[in-house]
Amino acid sequence: MIEKKRQTKTRLMALTGLMTAMTVIFTAYIFHVPVGMNGGYVHFGDSVIYLAAVLLPTPYASVVGALGGGIADLLTAPMWMLPTMIIKMLIVLPFSSRSKSLISRRNMIAPIVSFFISAFGYYIAEMILFGSKTAIIAAFSGSLVQSGGSALFFYIAAAALDGASVKRTVLKYTT
Repeated sequence: MIEKKRQTKTRLMALTGLMTAMTVIFTAYIFHVPVGMNGGYVHFGDSVIYLAAVLLPTPYASVVGALGGGIADLLTAPMWMLPTMIIKMLIVLPFSSRSKSLISRRNMIAPIVSFFISAFGYYIAEMILFGSKTAIIAAFSGSLVQSGGSALFFYIAAAALDGASVKRTVLKYTT
């Protein structure tokens, strides 16, 4: 029993570290497109955060979002690091890792809810950082591209991982 718990915790920490690194890479380097004048950019790192949210328990997925997004911003747009860490922790909340498959009804709707969390979060952060209250259209349009692309990548990757029975094989000790 104790050995199984140790294996579970080790597996969860390893997957958390791996997915954090993947989030940094997908956010800072792969399809990283600067937008606007305030240091923002569009990326598909959220797709990795979404995958973490359906594969890992919420506390671990929150770490992936906060650290992955925060480190990426530290490397590319440091003024956004703190808001990103908070927002990326919050976008995992609509997802669930409790179903037997990654693609569930809840997880199909979750990227839409996460879009609103992200868009409002970055709009509020922009108001605080730059005093801009008129940029809601820019905040939502950038978030729509980012969240939409990330949702599409998430659906494709989750379907592929479900086809490979990842939850049953790789995560057998965590569920």
